[in-house]
Amino acid sequence: MVDRLANSEANTRRISIVENCFGAAGQPLTIPGRVLIGEGVLTKLCRKKPKARQFFLFNDILVYGNIVIQKKKYNKQHIIPLENVTIDSIQDEGDLRNGWLIKTPTKSFAVYAATATEKSEWMNHINKCVSDLLSKSGKTPSNEHAAVWVPDSEATVCMRCQKAKFTPVNRRHHCRKCGFVVCGPCSEKRFLLPSQSSKPVRICDFCYDLLSTGEMTACQSTRLDSYSQSPKSSLNDVSDDDDDEDSSD
Repeated sequence: MVDRLANSEANTRRISIVENCFGAAGQPLTIPGRVLIGEGVLTKLCRKKPKARQFFLFNDILVYGNIVIQKKKYNKQHIIPLENVTIDSIQDEGDLRNGWLIKTPTKSFAVYAATATEKSEWMNHINKCVSDLLSKSGKTPSNEHAAVWVPDSEATVCMRCQKAKFTPVNRRHHCRKCGFVVCGPCSEKRFLLPSQSSKPVRICDFCYDLLSTGEMTACQSTRLDSYSQSPKSSLNDVSDDDDDEDSSD
């Protein structure tokens, strides 16, 4: 079906509409062989609070952005290559239901659909697109994923020293390696994580020690597995402590 739609006028027109919705600030999306599979509004668990985002699933990329005018205009376009994506279902808890993790080497975050059926359809379509891409390219699935950030609301004190209380003066920071909410003194060091940034990024003292001794892999794998079972997850972002209202989301 994807091959049949690839060069159709209907597909070209649909992609053009998506491009126009993002305006001049968005990247061009029309390339040979690209097909728009589906679109919809998902709730993205951002650093401060869950927010509605418009998502577009193509056969090779996942695009999302802020909703400016419902179903008409979007901004702050994000493009995620699907061949680097893996997804994990999240258990329902409270008001956070029908969710899953979208994990990539550069960014990992949780999204939630309105219904269980919608969640199933999104996950099935994403997995099918990823599988087809890897099959065509002969590549293996990525085994490196950025940490899912712990939301600010989940930490009233530093998750490392367990002492520093967060206030308007004593700000929260996020370790780019483990995703923990930490205080400034516990996250003064920086480390180069090539998959996330070309420059050294903020990490906590605990992760710095593990990275420096080469003992980080096992720890990171265990932590990601635990987040796959918990809905209390947030976005991962390469910029330093930006609010999710800004261009880095």
